[in-house]
Amino acid sequence: MIITTISSREFNQGTSEAKRAANKGPVFITDRGRPGHVLLSFEDYQRLTRQRRNIADALAMPEGVDIEFDPPKATIDAQPADLS
Repeated sequence: MIITTISSREFNQGTSEAKRAANKGPVFITDRGRPGHVLLSFEDYQRLTRQRRNIADALAMPEGVDIEFDPPKATIDAQPADLS
């Protein structure tokens, strides 16, 4: 991975070059010498923002997907109420 740093002016004048550089690694865009923005390829962005699958996503699977699920039966013993 190659990290590239360019000024805002360079970015405005050479957007295509910045996009090509982003395919090789992050491009830091500086404002007055300080990092202000980061340009990433879409693949890198997706990798960084990928979230783990939650139960709602798993339950929203398309029709035709068969998942076996056989939870154990719960045993609840009744106890007399203590009213003392």
